[in-house]
Amino acid sequence: MNRKTFIKNTAMMGAGGMFLSSLKSYALSKSSKNISFNDQINIGTIGINGMGWGNTLKAIEVPGVNLVAVCDVDQNVIQKKLNDKAVAPIKDKIKVYSDYRKMLEQKDIDVVYIGTPDHWHALMMIEAAAAGKHVYVEKPIGNSIAECEAMVAAQKKYGSIIQVGQWQRSTNHFQDAMAFVHSGKLGPIRTVKVCCYQGWMRPQPKVANSVPPKRVDYDAWLGPAPKRPFNASRFHFHFRWFWDYAGGLMTDWGVHLLDYALIGMKATVPKSIVGLGGKFAYPDLSQETPDTLTTLYEFDKFNLVWDSAMGIDNGSYGRNHCIAFIGNNATLVVDRSGWEVIEERKSENKVLIPLQKKSNNGHSEHQFNFMQAIRENKPEILNCNVEAAAHVAKVAQMGNISFRANQKLNWSAEKNQFEDQKINEAYLAKEYFNGYQLPKLD
Repeated sequence: MNRKTFIKNTAMMGAGGMFLSSLKSYALSKSSKNISFNDQINIGTIGINGMGWGNTLKAIEVPGVNLVAVCDVDQNVIQKKLNDKAVAPIKDKIKVYSDYRKMLEQKDIDVVYIGTPDHWHALMMIEAAAAGKHVYVEKPIGNSIAECEAMVAAQKKYGSIIQVGQWQRSTNHFQDAMAFVHSGKLGPIRTVKVCCYQGWMRPQPKVANSVPPKRVDYDAWLGPAPKRPFNASRFHFHFRWFWDYAGGLMTDWGVHLLDYALIGMKATVPKSIVGLGGKFAYPDLSQETPDTLTTLYEFDKFNLVWDSAMGIDNGSYGRNHCIAFIGNNATLVVDRSGWEVIEERKSENKVLIPLQKKSNNGHSEHQFNFMQAIRENKPEILNCNVEAAAHVAKVAQMGNISFRANQKLNWSAEKNQFEDQKINEAYLAKEYFNGYQLPKLD
């Protein structure tokens, strides 16, 4: 019996729960006495500059989880992170890579964490699964609709347990809010508003192209993206403002927030999409994606509105982000701090609930949920599996595509594509460069 099979077949004490169920069972997962030596899970992380490192630190808080390898194209980042007090005592035992493919060959790695820029997610997840690893991949799962579908196909083909970093799905108060929405007490819901105002987010100034920093493998950073000269304003965190690598706020925060809009309404895909916006706040800074975007999604019996802005914190209901379910009787508003119900003044069915504050750390719970699914070999208990993540990522991509095409688009659920074939040809898939190809999976 190989290591991966052993871990998959080793069940921990206690039963797991699916999304929207109680998370109380995770208390059992957190007890180190339930983890023997043979329960040890070794992880390796690709891309450790941002959320990749944050996810790694949360993962090794789970008893029996060990960091054995890191990979990054920026050796300066590796040096800095390995001096983090959380791993400094064991850094000599952590193998270091600049080529993720070499890391995937390391036999004792059971789980691969992926925290790279978005344009790398699909290739790395698919290759990690093909190498027999379980995978935790950052959101958004893919950088195009075609990538999302390829990642779903890869999970089915290789059978790896794959969690996507939409950690709000492991947060109690979001789940409680959805239960209230589903109770029907809000009355018929005709409009759902998703607000994403991020005052701290600001693109970089426009600067001249330059040579890459020392100890950075820039060609490896580009990977399947088009070949371009190095520009500091497109690198590291700020990759998310360029179409080659990401999709701006719509895919960065949208997959978190639109996710709960869809869950609350038990919705699948929209019938039509209209995205309007532009570079209104920072027209002179280095950015391609819009800093201001309003998108209207048409569903059966309700409309979904996405409203995003960089450089402003005062969004709907005095929040810098939220999802609002506007019903005939009342409106439920939820964000990362908690949820409340605001009564409709003209309604005879008075519903008023004060702010219910968050009660757990969803980021931490997401890691416990992932490791529990691996140890029990129960992918069905994952709080954010590939299919769920692909669904919302595709909806977010639809909004960006409408904006970029500057037209209203109709989506065919039956054909799983836009009704306009020219739009499908231009936007469903991204062209790969530099010898890379998106794998074709049966």
